[in-house]
Amino acid sequence: MTVIDLGERRDDPAPAPSTRPPRPAARPYRILAVLAVALLTLAGGVPAAGRPAAAVPARPGAEAFLVGDRLYLVEPPDLDRNEGRQLVAYRIPAHGPPTRLWRSSLPVGSGDIVGLLNRAGSVLLTGPVGGTDGTYRTFTVDARTGAPGWQQPGVAVEAGDGVLIQTVDAVGQGTIRRVDVPSGRALWWVPTPPGGADLRYGPAGADRVVLAPASGEVEVRDAVSGARLVTRNIRPGELPNWQRTAVVDDLLLVIRDNGATVTGYGLDRLDRRWTTRLSLVGYLSPCGALLCAYQQIGGMWALDPATGAIRWRDEHSRAVLRVNAGRFLVTTADPAGASRYAVVEAATGHRLADLGSWELANWADPDVPLIGSRRGPDGRLVVAELDLVAARARVIGALPGLLGDCRVGAGVLACRRADGGFGLWRLP
Repeated sequence: MTVIDLGERRDDPAPAPSTRPPRPAARPYRILAVLAVALLTLAGGVPAAGRPAAAVPARPGAEAFLVGDRLYLVEPPDLDRNEGRQLVAYRIPAHGPPTRLWRSSLPVGSGDIVGLLNRAGSVLLTGPVGGTDGTYRTFTVDARTGAPGWQQPGVAVEAGDGVLIQTVDAVGQGTIRRVDVPSGRALWWVPTPPGGADLRYGPAGADRVVLAPASGEVEVRDAVSGARLVTRNIRPGELPNWQRTAVVDDLLLVIRDNGATVTGYGLDRLDRRWTTRLSLVGYLSPCGALLCAYQQIGGMWALDPATGAIRWRDEHSRAVLRVNAGRFLVTTADPAGASRYAVVEAATGHRLADLGSWELANWADPDVPLIGSRRGPDGRLVVAELDLVAARARVIGALPGLLGDCRVGAGVLACRRADGGFGLWRLP
């Protein structure tokens, strides 16, 4: 058996859009809810791309993670065999079928896995412990052998050649600590205030830890060394007050007045740069050369990060998923609840194209193509790349026997099969 190429189909119209609700791509503490774009004028069918020669078996309900050239399957307990939750590792070669490397039992009491990292020779898995207190736990297995390693409370995120693990208790307080991956030993730690801990991410993961309590006494730390880089009271003489914070590039952004104002502070000196008045701001995110602010009831603003000035407003877009060549790929509102996507011009907010309704494949690497799928009239799963530069949904095949629930990484698409397990295809 081999992993076959999923060859591109050109000039073939795609079937009518699916009404299946979106399955959001998840990340610990940062769950991106994906909702997508207007309908294409569609007719006819798409020829099948062929069956995958690599159909990877798995227990019903298993979760799949693509990390580099590895496929990891987290399988639920098998009560008939009195077996607990299992982690199965496969290597995906450049040619030929995946090779199973090992199978390992996961700790008793571990719940659904929401995050998986491959770091310093270990696989780190994070998931909720159970109950209603929102407690998470991270544990490791050896990436080469599957042998169990350490486990400790908290959610792990990448930070240089190590990881940061964050814990939060029932009232919002907790800790952030840097952990040596091979041993699980804490290299440094710092307490975090309720709702006032943010991370800044760079190419190698988190590189800054920002603590911003309601008192206004903010401190910024290096995520690798733990060294305090700057500390400053950004609201001297004021009483503690409700606020939400976010870190985007070189800015600390503070949302106050019930979402009516956003203030930007320079992250290197915590100097106040600007304040802008908006309405019901829920959260903010980087958008290439701009800063995006999202309204709690839907819609967004594109801001100038240097001044806070509003460049444009879009009442329909809900999130920016990708930025490339001066264009945004955005999710938009859909009365039917389907995932809809559009391409807009970054400088003006002008809508360039509606790409249709798709279920977006989960991804971890920001450089992989965005792959959507939806059910065709003949029951096959139509797969397309949402091409931001070309402003179109490029249909690349139609696959039989699949339920959807896809993920993409390292040029490979993995989707859940109707008869159990996952099928793998190579993208063109």
